[in-house]
Amino acid sequence: MPDRHPLRDKEITINQRTPPTPYRDALKLYARFGYASRGIVYLLVGGLATLAVLDQGGETTDSKGALQRLLLAPAGDILLVIIAVGLVGHSLWRCLQAILDADAHGIGPKGLVIRSGLLASAVTHTLLAIFALSLVFTLGQSGGGGGQGLASWLMKQPFGQWLVGIAGVMFIGAGIAHIVKAVKGGFDRHLDMAERTKRWAYPICRFGLSTRGVVFLIVGGLFILAAWHSAPDRAGGMSEVFSLLSHQIFGRWLLGIMATGLFAFGLYSLLLSAYRRIDPNPKD
Repeated sequence: MPDRHPLRDKEITINQRTPPTPYRDALKLYARFGYASRGIVYLLVGGLATLAVLDQGGETTDSKGALQRLLLAPAGDILLVIIAVGLVGHSLWRCLQAILDADAHGIGPKGLVIRSGLLASAVTHTLLAIFALSLVFTLGQSGGGGGQGLASWLMKQPFGQWLVGIAGVMFIGAGIAHIVKAVKGGFDRHLDMAERTKRWAYPICRFGLSTRGVVFLIVGGLFILAAWHSAPDRAGGMSEVFSLLSHQIFGRWLLGIMATGLFAFGLYSLLLSAYRRIDPNPKD
């Protein structure tokens, strides 16, 4: 009687229990499209900032500003609609990760925090998709908002000062999580990638995640300052981070590193689009 391999038998059992379906395959494809759309947004942000550092006509802006610039490109309105549809796909996948626990984070304290962050990501990317569509249908006249807009809205709510402070702590937590994920290579368990590809792709992943983590840390600090002084105009998003860095010693170098890192995060998102393991409902 041939030897039985428990892991192989388990894999066969899982495959028999969760056969591929058109619905599941469509969700996987849409999730990959979502990662690609997020990647394009960050490639635009990083690319525009890099051009600004090199005095080549770019600008230091956030994701909304990058989408506004895209509207000026040939067929920009069509590109914006495509990206918006992709961002909705990314939001849908984030919801599946958060609600159905597609990545098996569990219901412990750490798992619930991660899943809450995924749900928040779903909301922010949905809002970004709506913003992109609003640019198309209002010919680029949609308002900005950004970090200061969020802080202003929170400050008007009951216990608004506390809410702004809590938002700052959450941004800092997300920043630390990104940096830890980069240092420990936590993204590895989600990627199905050949070893030869990992040799050049993983440094990009680490650099991109670390840079986005630093952005979140700075944004979180700005929100906490805004809460402390009860001044929402002191809060900010990515644009304010760029502005803050530009006024530091070696500001041009810092901007260059930040721009390159955000471009790397865009590449990281494209790598996720191609290589991430995606199962919309692993508990079937």
